[in-house]
Amino acid sequence: MPTDSPAPADTPRTPPAPAAQVPAPLPERAALPDPGPAPTLRDPDAPIPAPVAPGPGSAPDAVAPGAPIPAPGPGLPAPATPRGYRAVFAVTEFRAVFAAHLLSLLGVVVSELALTVLVYDLTGSPLLSALTFALGLLPYIVGGTLFAGVADRYPARRVLVVCDLLCAACVAVMLVPATPVAGLLALRCLVAAIAPVFTGTRMAALTDILGEGDLYVLGRSLLRIVSQSAMLIGFGAGGMLLTVLSPRGAITVTVVTFLCSAALLRFGTRDRPARATTGEGVGGTLLKESLSGARLVLGDRRIRALMLLFWLPAMFVVAPEALAAPYADAIGASPAALGLLLCAMAVGHIGAELFVGSALSPRNRSRIVLPVAAVGLLPLLVYAVRPGLPLALAALALAGAGAAYVIGLDQWFVDAVPQELRGRAMTLLTAGLMTVQGLGMALAGLAAEFFPVHQVVAGSGVIGTVCTLLLVAEARRTDPRRMSYTEERDGADRDVTSR
Repeated sequence: MPTDSPAPADTPRTPPAPAAQVPAPLPERAALPDPGPAPTLRDPDAPIPAPVAPGPGSAPDAVAPGAPIPAPGPGLPAPATPRGYRAVFAVTEFRAVFAAHLLSLLGVVVSELALTVLVYDLTGSPLLSALTFALGLLPYIVGGTLFAGVADRYPARRVLVVCDLLCAACVAVMLVPATPVAGLLALRCLVAAIAPVFTGTRMAALTDILGEGDLYVLGRSLLRIVSQSAMLIGFGAGGMLLTVLSPRGAITVTVVTFLCSAALLRFGTRDRPARATTGEGVGGTLLKESLSGARLVLGDRRIRALMLLFWLPAMFVVAPEALAAPYADAIGASPAALGLLLCAMAVGHIGAELFVGSALSPRNRSRIVLPVAAVGLLPLLVYAVRPGLPLALAALALAGAGAAYVIGLDQWFVDAVPQELRGRAMTLLTAGLMTVQGLGMALAGLAAEFFPVHQVVAGSGVIGTVCTLLLVAEARRTDPRRMSYTEERDGADRDVTSR
């Protein structure tokens, strides 16, 4: 394709070739990309330079994530483009984030188990031991609401590294033998209050690392899969560690994992500027920015509907896990069966998310969001007949698979939230999700004091389905495509009426 760019003055030129017959131009189909300036012509009498073999360790030029791959030369095969989850792992920064997430999550799970054992050893109180677990959920709403402004006010990498270092310092103080039980519980609360800020900042940073499209959705999916897997692996690893180490020795592992996570994030990700510098809700104290961000996020009808669609199904789906021990006792199941009841939902979630993320296109993932969300809690109705272990496991696996709608919902959420609010919105999303799950467990336990366990689980499925259907209707009403169509139709009706 000829170019209008003039050749440099010192470019040697060859004698003009005989004029060739120019074929008739083909019908124009689409605009072709400009190939750039014309190549410099070589002197025909000059010797052809010998090709240079690549040296050890040399590699072809890397292509930035999301950049178009150069077209292959004549006769050369097109380079293979990674797709699906492989494309996410092809991004160097994401690999660092993924490894840091895995390390810190395993460390948190191990520390929760070890700290619970330590508190019980020191006090002999089952209440305080159980409270140690509860304190891992309750401070989320405090940290996610009061400190959410950190996620947008400061550069993401700095926030992530500082959060990891603060958590490492808190856990290190737990190792001091003189730390009282009240101090251990207070430090546990502080770590839990930092967690939503860290998670929300990381979620927002993924849009910078992976973009706002399909790579972001698959990256979030991978981190969720790791979270589900770490709960299964972490408690097992923690139990094994406690057979060879003291509780404080096992907690030491958590300090190391937090420090390794901080190092990976510091040296494995780029330093980017803060997300919010100007605009509504920016300026003033950190508390003011955090509360203003929460007001702006929850005040938007579309964002509020999507956030509740994350929260409410999760609030009801935890009922069978919260009541797994009393239900296993009610059907006469063994302790091994109790472990299966606790794992079944996570296994279903992991399998469904892997399938949806790898087998469905972004468009189809978006299409299944509302239908799958609407029916996701229906498997819990099986508990109404007080099922035996096999049927209960199948129902739990199906309920876990119903959470696969979240993959498409992630894309809707990131599309709906303005960039300057993204860190605060995702911090609030994380805090609310953990809080409603803790509240759901507490309400399920309270209901089980008055009704049989299987009826409570089935009732959670019924009430949760009704609430989810209401949210599905609201999500449909606030769909930007539906709203724009309605506005256009109303405008056309007004135009016809005016005539």
